[in-house]
Amino acid sequence: MHSRLSGLLVVVVQSASLLSLSLSLAWGQKTEGQSTRSPEPEILVRGAWSSASDSTTPLPEDGSVTNNVFRDRYFGMTYTLPPGWTEEYNGPPPSDSGRYVLAEITPPDTHKEPIPGSILITAEDMFFTRLPASNALDLTEYMKDHLQADYKVELPLSEAKIAGHTFHFFGYMSPVAQLHWYVATTEIRCHTLEIALTSRDTKLLESLITDMNKMELPTEASPTAGADEAAPVCIKDYARDENLITRVDPIFTEHRFNSVPVRIIIDKNGRVEHIHFLSAFPDQSKAITDALGQWRFKPYLQAGKPVEVETGIMFGRSQQPSAAALSSITH
Repeated sequence: MHSRLSGLLVVVVQSASLLSLSLSLAWGQKTEGQSTRSPEPEILVRGAWSSASDSTTPLPEDGSVTNNVFRDRYFGMTYTLPPGWTEEYNGPPPSDSGRYVLAEITPPDTHKEPIPGSILITAEDMFFTRLPASNALDLTEYMKDHLQADYKVELPLSEAKIAGHTFHFFGYMSPVAQLHWYVATTEIRCHTLEIALTSRDTKLLESLITDMNKMELPTEASPTAGADEAAPVCIKDYARDENLITRVDPIFTEHRFNSVPVRIIIDKNGRVEHIHFLSAFPDQSKAITDALGQWRFKPYLQAGKPVEVETGIMFGRSQQPSAAALSSITH
């Protein structure tokens, strides 16, 4: 079966009734009858929401299913779904650590039990993730090495070619629930793109993997440093003093105690041309937008020519993992 898995995509587990169980494993949430340790909770601040400075620049969370095809312009991804499979519910907004649920795809008759399986498409922003990973390969290795005691690895972490691109994937299962998961990752624009396949039927999972070879992805998608040639150059922590000419800090008058993760695109002249708030209150968005409008960066040169840069900045109160939380990850 291992050789037949050479076509797979990003995954982190889920499915309507299987959904909560699979996600709880991958990201350490607690389900009934399960004892799990959370590496760090995904925080959705009440009243804070995702937004952007314009309505034309693609955002990660803008992916959608239309006419049986999932498309996400930000990631340059097109995925024709198996016949009859569709997205029944929209996912939540991004968390303050940059965790996205892009789509949960289920087969027909999902209200019947048991659900045959699911496809979960997610993304993890590597600028803001609180997990000890710097790229998609690191994140996949971390997931594999931190499975809960009730689960076991079925397929070791390895490379696979899917739709002409290199992915890293592994498989694991729950002997008690008789559920199987196949997990694979790649990186696009400093995000770990993931697709989770979950089912009790391994033949169904194999057929879904075969279908994934029909996907279209950016040329440079890879598990360590994917980038779309048409997209801005992705650089973590680019907003450092050595790259800045002018910086004006935002002044928060109301909400001052939550972290505000922001992705920006800097144009060829060093001006901020696009702002994406992953999670912010309206007054924070306005204050940050006013401040970033005055920032000036040194133009970033590639092969001697200025190019656009995409980077992330954390405003407000930074929420880094506590020593106790980090200890719970490694013990």
